[in-house]
Amino acid sequence: SVLLKYRQHPIVNKILEYRKVSKLKSTYVDALPLLISPRTGRLHTTFSQTVTATGRLSSSDPNLQNIPIRGERGREIRKAFIPAENGNYLLSADYSQVELRLMAHLSGDPALREAFLRDEDIHSSTAAAIFSVNTDEVTAELRRKAKEVNFGIIYGISRYGLASRLYIAVEEAEEIIQSYFFRFPKVNEYIITVIQHARANRYVTTILKRRRYVPEIDSRNNTVRQNTERIAINTTIQGSAADLIKLAMIHIHQRLIEENLKTKMILQVHDELVFEVPKGELDLVKSLVKQEMEQAMQLNIPLKVDVGVGANWLEAH
Repeated sequence: SVLLKYRQHPIVNKILEYRKVSKLKSTYVDALPLLISPRTGRLHTTFSQTVTATGRLSSSDPNLQNIPIRGERGREIRKAFIPAENGNYLLSADYSQVELRLMAHLSGDPALREAFLRDEDIHSSTAAAIFSVNTDEVTAELRRKAKEVNFGIIYGISRYGLASRLYIAVEEAEEIIQSYFFRFPKVNEYIITVIQHARANRYVTTILKRRRYVPEIDSRNNTVRQNTERIAINTTIQGSAADLIKLAMIHIHQRLIEENLKTKMILQVHDELVFEVPKGELDLVKSLVKQEMEQAMQLNIPLKVDVGVGANWLEAH
């Protein structure tokens, strides 16, 4: 964080770049090959359902859910993940903006729902709404700010948190949040309702009624209480997304068996499923996976899944 203040100096950028590359090398390039099973030739991770409080699956020994996807150098690590069988391909199926879609469903906000029903770029739509411009006038900077707001709201972001993320004054961050809630009032109502329910019952629930207890929701410590409120809000959204993809995994597993396919589901990374697919099954599996993921739950807005295929994980994503 200290070096970031001096990025204009060329040697500082070199140091920061070296640190990134060194981290990638030690964490992935050097470490992962040592964990390949000599018997199967594969990396085998362990999934747990009871580590994360929201209900997300967690991965360990090694953690294959933290393989980089952002950054040009980091993404290159995914090229190393290839099918174990010659002639097979990797297929990646990823829910598009699933947490925002769940917020639209659970809150019932008409403006947010309408944006998804029209299949708009949700961040551009949000930018147009909260900054009072036409969609075609949304700049890359306004879209970036709207994206931070969209995801920040899900995580119960404060004006101070948003100001820090956007490098703006706290007062401006407060105006943006208020503008967001003015344009999407049902989202604000939903957040208030979740917190009220948490205070009354000491727990919140996901879309499938899985509970997370929040005993510190009435803490006298302001920091602890506000953090617990953020946890309560996020659990209803992120936890519901976890419910959704687990249902999809069950349905897909059943379909693969029913269709007598050789395709294997090999990895789950929160909103993404990865499969190893024989070439002859690609068309069928692409259709099957997309259908089962998009129909895993009946929401009042459509779920959208992006499917990619490649010789390695980077190509497939």
